[in-house]
Amino acid sequence: MIGVLALQGDVREHAAAVSSCGLRAVPVRRPAELDAVDALVIPGGESTTMSRLLETFELLDPLRNRIAAGMPAYGACAGMILLASQILDGRPDQQQLGGLDVVVRRNAFGRQVDSFEADLQVDGVSGGPVRAVFIRAPWVETVGPGVQVLATVPQLTLTGTDAGAAAGRPVAVRQGPVLATSFHPEITGDLRVHALFCAMVRESAAAA
Repeated sequence: MIGVLALQGDVREHAAAVSSCGLRAVPVRRPAELDAVDALVIPGGESTTMSRLLETFELLDPLRNRIAAGMPAYGACAGMILLASQILDGRPDQQQLGGLDVVVRRNAFGRQVDSFEADLQVDGVSGGPVRAVFIRAPWVETVGPGVQVLATVPQLTLTGTDAGAAAGRPVAVRQGPVLATSFHPEITGDLRVHALFCAMVRESAAAA
């Protein structure tokens, strides 16, 4: 059973994608609900707000502990920021969950008007490129030795615009049972990123 952190963001869309991949999805807002799931999806949203809400709902430390104990987790956009070990351009009081030995730059691609789409080759995802939608997205500045880079920004976006300084930046990473993307696969109808995460959850359950 996969929980979807239901404090902000595309909760229904992530839950629907997980369900379409054959696993049960439930919303998580309280520590008792977190205790009942085998894995967690952290949707996009506003990372500083989500950080404060995790404290308000008394989920911050329980979630940190579950991730440290090996619970599979997937973070999209703001979820990637929260899962990072270090964040650039964040608020001083912003809390991190850990789980990924990466440094992430918040809002790296700019404001809402700078949102864009690109086709990405994602390691571990078959069937051709993944359509990636970037909305006020982060990118990964540096990765630790245990982190796999699954996808990077191509030189050109779908409109033919040069990606400039963004080209080559990691936007999908994995470290053990933890997966993160800068983009939002839940809004495109392409289930392959969620299918990858569900496969990771099944592997983790089989190994337990």
